[in-house]
Amino acid sequence: MHTQKTISILGCGWLGLPLAQHLIRLSMLVKGSTTHPDKLSFLEQNNIIPYLIQFNPEINPGYQPEFFQCDVLVVNIPPGRRPDVVSFYTRQMQSLISLIIKSQLKKVLLISSTSVYPDINREVTEEDAGTPDKSSGEALLWAEEAFRQHAHFSTTILRFCGLYGPDRNPGRFLAGKTLSAMGNAGVNLIHQEDCIQIISRILRQEIWGEVLNACADQHPAKKDFYPLAAQSAGLPAPIFEGREEEKFKIISSKKLKEKLNYTFLHPDPMQSINF
Repeated sequence: MHTQKTISILGCGWLGLPLAQHLIRLSMLVKGSTTHPDKLSFLEQNNIIPYLIQFNPEINPGYQPEFFQCDVLVVNIPPGRRPDVVSFYTRQMQSLISLIIKSQLKKVLLISSTSVYPDINREVTEEDAGTPDKSSGEALLWAEEAFRQHAHFSTTILRFCGLYGPDRNPGRFLAGKTLSAMGNAGVNLIHQEDCIQIISRILRQEIWGEVLNACADQHPAKKDFYPLAAQSAGLPAPIFEGREEEKFKIISSKKLKEKLNYTFLHPDPMQSINF
């Protein structure tokens, strides 16, 4: 007899909410967490079993441990923007891991980021992580290692590059700015629809114990992409003055495409610019 798969999504925000809705359409039972009490009823209205989960950095008193009773936990809480991001996120993840160990949970999908890679002026693969340029990347790299080293459960790490899609136009980041860079460096972006399809495929194909990059195939130059993105949002275009060469990295998703037999729905961000 086929049993319904239960997925808990820690963080039902811009990505977690449409992911939950997609998994429900695939006949999965979805538990979803929010840090805002006023969003609990909204989750319930979307057929998501709602939970209030906050890590500050310990889990909130009175939380419901049933949230961790599931087949797979999707961890979708990025490091926050704060000066002590590394130490705070480390404590958050330590608290989370201790809760996972206490539960019967055996499978975790950790949503990470390609910020774990430094800018080394070439294509990077999953083996190139280390010495990140930003504190958030350092925090995520620590979290990845902490999850991978536990024998109590199996973790697949999914490193997303820059996310875009509904209500998230990357053109707003640089709109109206004058930049000293030449703008020749390629962008590393992935559409929300591809994120959801990739996560869904990992869950259905039971891909565990892996580290995978997820980034669209094409990497148009910043000087081409960002003015078009800003224009599509009705914002002033950035100006690349071209005085300084910039450091860069190009994210390779070759391993993911082979492992999941995946073809990107939005392989070229330039073609998906009308958000």
